[in-house]
Amino acid sequence: QVQLVESGGGLVQAGGSLGLACAASGTIFSINVMGWYRQAPGKQRELVATIISGGSTNYADSVKGRCTISSDRAKNTVYLQMNTLKPEDTAVYYCRIEMARQPGGPIFRYWGQGTQVTVSS
Repeated sequence: QVQLVESGGGLVQAGGSLGLACAASGTIFSINVMGWYRQAPGKQRELVATIISGGSTNYADSVKGRCTISSDRAKNTVYLQMNTLKPEDTAVYYCRIEMARQPGGPIFRYWGQGTQVTVSS
């Protein structure tokens, strides 16, 4: 069994900063991709940022230059630092971790429970 627990989020004024964290626990052999997604009311879930095992990162155009994704592989944790937040960043943020649970085993993708980020104008 694998669990992802998110922390961080909350209410912040426009221009402010927030940090999110997502820790995975359970039987994990290797992690391939860690990422953050978000879903605003009435909209589809969208990619925010990803980081792969080699350290390469990818960002949505809407957050480039304002967000930084990082990870601590020893702790199976992924972070998202968000700066210069805008009201349009308001959404529920979800982490997703792609992993193998045993050598040569299948790849699994797990989602966090979601954490609300609200940016007031």
